[in-house]
Amino acid sequence: MIDHIRKLILEAKRKADAESGSNVEPQFAQKIDWPVTCTVGPGLEGAIACESAVGYVNGSAGKLIYRGYDVFDLCAYSTFEEVTYLLLHGELPTEEELDNFKAELCRRRHVPRTLRQLMSNPIEEMNDMAALRLGVDFLRRTHSKVDTIEARPRSETAISSDEDSIPMEKAPYGEKKAIYEFTKNALGPNKPVDLATCYDLIAAMPTIVAAVHRIKAGKLPIEPHPDLGHAANFLYMIRGEKPSLLEEKVMDVALILHADHGMNASTFATMVVASTLSDIYFSIGAGIAALNGPLHGGANEAAIKALQEIGHKDNVRAWLDGKLARKEKIPGFGHRVYKAYDPRARILGPLAKELAKEHPECRTLTETAEVLEEEMVRRFGESKGIFPNVDFYSGLVYMTMGLDHHLFTPIFAVSRVAGWTARTIEYLENNRIFRPRAVYTGSFDKKYKPLAER
Repeated sequence: MIDHIRKLILEAKRKADAESGSNVEPQFAQKIDWPVTCTVGPGLEGAIACESAVGYVNGSAGKLIYRGYDVFDLCAYSTFEEVTYLLLHGELPTEEELDNFKAELCRRRHVPRTLRQLMSNPIEEMNDMAALRLGVDFLRRTHSKVDTIEARPRSETAISSDEDSIPMEKAPYGEKKAIYEFTKNALGPNKPVDLATCYDLIAAMPTIVAAVHRIKAGKLPIEPHPDLGHAANFLYMIRGEKPSLLEEKVMDVALILHADHGMNASTFATMVVASTLSDIYFSIGAGIAALNGPLHGGANEAAIKALQEIGHKDNVRAWLDGKLARKEKIPGFGHRVYKAYDPRARILGPLAKELAKEHPECRTLTETAEVLEEEMVRRFGESKGIFPNVDFYSGLVYMTMGLDHHLFTPIFAVSRVAGWTARTIEYLENNRIFRPRAVYTGSFDKKYKPLAER
């Protein structure tokens, strides 16, 4: 089974290389001599905020790289645990290091105090992302002392706002050339994040997500299984039964594919909070909050709803014609970064078809997705660079494994916490608090009127 899945992934890689090549964009893959000149659009689009060796997204070539490794190869040969170690530590582990890391994650899956506090709240009335954010907050309280009075940041070590201001760096008040002050090695004695805390978050996130799901379904949470890997245990805690070998491998691949993806909104939100030297729990909470927004998470739910609305592969063309005539967006297609085929969709597409063989009840939906992809690529692939993105197939993969729609975005967080923590650790080694500017478009010289005259 594993060999068969590996062949499917490597065949997807062969197609990607044949269609898109493997060129590197020099403007996004080199050391920076600050300050840097770049074109910036609304929402900081195109802005260069930092350097990173964690991951690289090449949208024009449809490439995703983690620490120098092509994501196709990692999905074919590696595991989520190994990839997580790679992201956090910078290198692939030895056999002994990987065994120790797996043991650490397994040990840290058990968070009974966190779950007890979570269950004392009206989880049934909350959406899953809100409950996950609350769960991470309870993990913060049960696994650290950062909420205590003694742990409050010391004012004498604070940097004043004026010390990080624009005038300090611009003539005529400052230097002719900008001088940037970085907080070197913010991971010092009072560090806001360490590897052990990252391990806690990565290990506990699946436990919290699974517990929330079961509580909302009127069931008790299931204890983590000590003999199962990260992906298999996650499915076990959700469903109450061990997954098949195919389901285990596909979930593992899905987690790898979502582990990191450049400076996306949730990663940026995490790093902005961390740059203030707030603690990692609050920082990850910011990432969860950003992921909760429908412009970031939840797109795979919309893709599933569209497929269900179509109903059958024979209805695709008429449905698509109607959508396009009304100028409505087709969920699961196009991407802000990728102008080539999303490599994650290339991998998940064939795996969705494999899962449908085990779950024939989902075959009609999978066939519908296949025809919709063919039709969209035929109409818009070459002309407009619109191809399936990861959301088009990830929801189909999860649904085929019997996972409810409301779990799709929390699963994203279960995976992306690896990238959030890895990039945070990296950034804090040479930290500078994020401080973009806004262009003022308001009025000047307004005269104040007393309240009685207004």
